[in-house]
This record gives sequence, structure tokens and C-alpha cells, in this order.
Amino acid sequence: MPWSICMPDTKTDLVRVALNSSAVDRQLRYPGDLDRVLPASGFDAAYAEISSWPGYAPTPLVSLPGLAREFGIGELLYKEERHRFGLNSFKALGGAYAVMRVLAKELARRGVTTPITSKDLATGRWREITRGITVASATDGNHGRSVAWGARTFGCRCVIFIHETVSEARGQAIAAYGAQVIRVGGGYDDSVRHTFSEAAKSGWFVVQDTGTPDYEDVPRDITSGYAVIAREVLAQSSAPPTHVFAPAGVGGLASALLAQFWISAFALGARPAGSRPPGERPFFIVLEPTRADCVYRSIEAGERTDVAITEETVMAGLSCGEVSTLAWPVLRNGASAAIAIDDQFALEGMRRFASPVAGDRAIVAGECSGGGLGAMLALRDRPDLSAALQLDGTSRVLLIGTEGDTDAGIYESVVGKSAQEVLGS
Repeated sequence: MPWSICMPDTKTDLVRVALNSSAVDRQLRYPGDLDRVLPASGFDAAYAEISSWPGYAPTPLVSLPGLAREFGIGELLYKEERHRFGLNSFKALGGAYAVMRVLAKELARRGVTTPITSKDLATGRWREITRGITVASATDGNHGRSVAWGARTFGCRCVIFIHETVSEARGQAIAAYGAQVIRVGGGYDDSVRHTFSEAAKSGWFVVQDTGTPDYEDVPRDITSGYAVIAREVLAQSSAPPTHVFAPAGVGGLASALLAQFWISAFALGARPAGSRPPGERPFFIVLEPTRADCVYRSIEAGERTDVAITEETVMAGLSCGEVSTLAWPVLRNGASAAIAIDDQFALEGMRRFASPVAGDRAIVAGECSGGGLGAMLALRDRPDLSAALQLDGTSRVLLIGTEGDTDAGIYESVVGKSAQEVLGS
């Protein structure tokens, strides 16, 4: 039975850790039943496709030795996704790839027998058909921007639903790619349900990363795109990370990273002295805000558990109350732990990235990206929790910088400086 360690606080739990007893043995190979959920072949296909797109380049993997010394760990690495295809977030890997896959499948269904490539779609070879196809999605901002960019790139219509607390700037950023942006009431989970309802009425194709029992093909494509990040990390680093902090949301990104690191743990050859044993996946920690901790609650309960979100978190991209059915089997069997942190830690993480310690460079990190460093800050004064997560002086910790300043106004209000000022340009 999973178990948890909670920070004792009579007013609020500022940080909570749940250890997953189902994932104790990190030397087990990626099992066949999970390969049927998120197959290695799908990751390979997504990487081959996305890496062929114009403008593709691996995003930076930044070493932060100053912060590593502060936290008493061997190395701290930050995967900086704000550079991804000019969209300022990792989401460019998933939504756009899924749009391309939706169009290819629909063209084949309509009788196109020649191989359908992204290049042909982008150059308009099938525009007479694709311009009559509409993709739709719900978003907190970044996913919708990726879907809209994919729709514009590959030549179809796009409708994006945003809920009532999505900032105006994020809505405008989506509309800039030619999408019709519609604001609806409620929170993120409400907007997802609204999207499926409207798409069913209108004959649209939903491109959403939330898997349900009867909707998993598109989320699988999205998740496969996200796995590109882990593959890049392994190519960029001298040794695999021993620990990964992965933001959750519905679990798509976290499950993609976990699965790819898990698969690769048994494919890598000799390792440098001091690295983890061959055939051992990283200690994988799912990160969430305390206000939207559906993965944490699910790991704690040992089964998928929905959370009613009563107050929005500043980590807008993680404000999800329902774990994807596609992500859950991978997280249940492979995530070592979940950590839920108060918003204040994410905001402090943003500020610390912007004002680096000696030896580190300044980083522009959005609210969700600040959560990874926020978790490390929360653990710094909690040796009991750090020990539970097996963090020590030999640990090589990977943080996922999922986004940059996707809302420049919010970013400056938190950090006190614009992104340009932080970067000195």
C-alpha cells in the first residue's frame, strides 16, 4: 500500500510527499502491458517525425552547479523547454504532432493511398481536403498554442476553448496562430468536457492529452511527442539522471518521460563511474500543486482519484483534477513518489532562477517551471523528506523547465523584471 509523509502544519500542508510502494524495484524492465499502453515504437516514430521538422533543435540542458551545492546534491540539471519551436513551452512537441497524425489518418480514411508526410501537409498538397477539417481542444494556454500552431502549419481549422481564469494574454497568443478562441465557464476540467460536447455536435476532431477509456489514440500521440525530451536529455548528458522531478497536470508529460527513461535504462551501454547501475531507471518524482494534486492523491490511494479544484493554482498548466487513463498505469507502476507543494514555492523558484547564485546563469522560468526548483527549496529544510526521496550528495537531479514567460505580464509581476531584463538583453 502506498504511504505518505506529510509536513506537520496545523493550517496548511505546504509540502507533502507520497511514496509509491508499487514502484520500489527500479531494476524491473519496462513491462509488456505498459508497452501496449505507451509503446516504445510510438516514441521512436514521434522522434523520427518531430526531429525532421524545420526549426527542430534539442533544447538546452543547463547545469546549475551553484544551486547543486546549495542543495547538497551532486548535480542539478534544467531542461529549458521555452526554446521549443518558438512556442515558449514543451507543448509544441505534443499537440502539433497529434494534429499531423489526425490529418494523416483522416486523409487515409477518405481514400488517400499515397504516404502522407508532414512536409506534404505543410506545403498544402492536401489543402483542398484539410481546410474542411477542424481540430478542437481545451487548454490552460500552452497546449492550445501548440494545437493552433499545428493546425496552421498543416492546413486545417482550429477551435480552442479556454476557461474563465486563463489570462487574456494567453488567449491572444493562441489566436495569433489563427485559431478561434472561445472562453467558457468553470475550470480546466469543465472546459475539456465542453470541448468533447461541442466537437461531437460539430464533427470536429478533439486533440486533448487527457485519456479516457474510449479516447486514447490521440492522447497517446501527444504523449509520444513529449518523450522527445527524455531522449534529448540522455543524448546531452554524460550520465543519466538519478532523480527526475516531472510536472503532472493530467500526467501526460510525466508518463512520457518516465516511460522513455525506463525503456532507455535497459538500452544504454556502459556508464561512467558513480552513475546508477545499468538497468535501473531514475527515482521518478511527480510534481503537483497542493491545490490540484490528483496524481498525488491517486498514488496515495493506490487507484485513480479525482480531485475537485476549489481554488486555482498559480501553476496554471498543472490545474487538473483528473488523471489521464493513459498516464495512470505508467505512473502507478513506475513513479517512485509524488510531491505536492504550495504555490509560494513555485513563485520563489521563478525568482531564484531569475537571480542566480554564483556559477549559475539566469533562467526565464514560468510558473510551472518554477515548481521544480520550488520543490527543491521545499525539501531543503526537510531532511526527512529528502531522505525519503533518496536525495544525497551523489544525486544527479533533473528539473523540467516546461515553459518560459508565456504571460509576460504575470512573469514580470512575480519576478520584478521582464524576461529581457533577466537575460540582460
